[in-house]
Amino acid sequence: MGNQGAAGSTAGGEAPWQAPTTIEESLYRAGLSGDWPAFFAVLASTDLYFPMSRELMDAVPGSIPFKPFKDPKFDGLALAVFTRGLLVPPGGDRVFERSDLKSVARVWPRTVRWLAVNPGTPVETFLPADPKRWKKHARTSVPEPQLKTLWTGHRHGALAHGMACGAMLMVNNGAIWNHLGWQWGGYTEEKELLRRWWGVTGRQEWIEIVEQLLRADVVSPAWEFALRVRQALMQEDGTMPNAVQWRETAERVLVSRTAEVVDQTGRPPEFDLHADIALVQQLIGRILRYEARFRADGLLTGNTCVRSVLAWDFGRASCMARWGMGARYGDRHETERALLRAGEASRQVYRSWAEFAIGFVLGRCLHFDSEEFGDWYTDMVTVHQLLSTEPESPWLSVPWEQSSADLTER
Repeated sequence: MGNQGAAGSTAGGEAPWQAPTTIEESLYRAGLSGDWPAFFAVLASTDLYFPMSRELMDAVPGSIPFKPFKDPKFDGLALAVFTRGLLVPPGGDRVFERSDLKSVARVWPRTVRWLAVNPGTPVETFLPADPKRWKKHARTSVPEPQLKTLWTGHRHGALAHGMACGAMLMVNNGAIWNHLGWQWGGYTEEKELLRRWWGVTGRQEWIEIVEQLLRADVVSPAWEFALRVRQALMQEDGTMPNAVQWRETAERVLVSRTAEVVDQTGRPPEFDLHADIALVQQLIGRILRYEARFRADGLLTGNTCVRSVLAWDFGRASCMARWGMGARYGDRHETERALLRAGEASRQVYRSWAEFAIGFVLGRCLHFDSEEFGDWYTDMVTVHQLLSTEPESPWLSVPWEQSSADLTER
């Protein structure tokens, strides 16, 4: 490590500096002290981003054409990579593509002599090219914590609240929960994920799906109908209805609504009432079984229950607002506006992070899990535990209720 210690150069000296995340803080401290084993342990555990031309990446997606540069302080060509906290906000023709130290080592160009980590920043470090040693560090790297916070980002106020509405997905994916200038997966990856999971391939499609999620038009109406019937019974009787009462009431409501349609149109309904009744009664059973599991795993306590699954849409709207920015389908202003709306919509339905969270989990389970209690569910149990206990969790640092001052904060 002697050669690396001699060649590594960390700018900024001892002057106070606010690191954006724990990664940059750890790199900064290790570089200042010359602790290169610690430096590489951090570097090998995190994502690295190459600056690229958007025009070029649109023309040749999936490739990373390296663009070495010459720094007057060092002899020979260097290749720049950045850690996530030091990515500049999306704009212009420059985009970032994601990689890691192992991948960098595997495709390292022989003519390049330096790996420039975060050049031009207080944690700038030039490392001599040594792909074999980088691979060794990568083999022993330790995964980062799942819950990640941008210390220099929004951590209070309405924007933070809107971003925190997407925290369960963000933490599950190992992404920073409050990163407004979203570029997490890299430009090409963000576009591909939106295409694969949502069928979004352009700006207009992104705008449309954001609006649908903010209106809660994507979540199944049947799920919300069943839960609203139970809430109405609880408000009327003051107690939790049993399964028979819930099912019978849901059936009466469906029959009554169908009769109203027939009276108004003078024609038989265009839907199958018996099929709808069977669907809702089956759904009630699923909800009750999920809630029993939630209680066993500590997601629900006592006699509480899920009030609404609209959080499944509002939480995804929070994420979709930022995913679109990463794919360059939307700009920062549009993303901020969508985040504020996601937070506002959530506060109109729920009274706490706990209520919001369990609505999100049930929506995810009804959508994907099919009562298998597999990864779609168990991942959420892990995330719920992290967000309930970790000091940097937005559930503990961002108040559910927002004051008028918080709502105008930018």
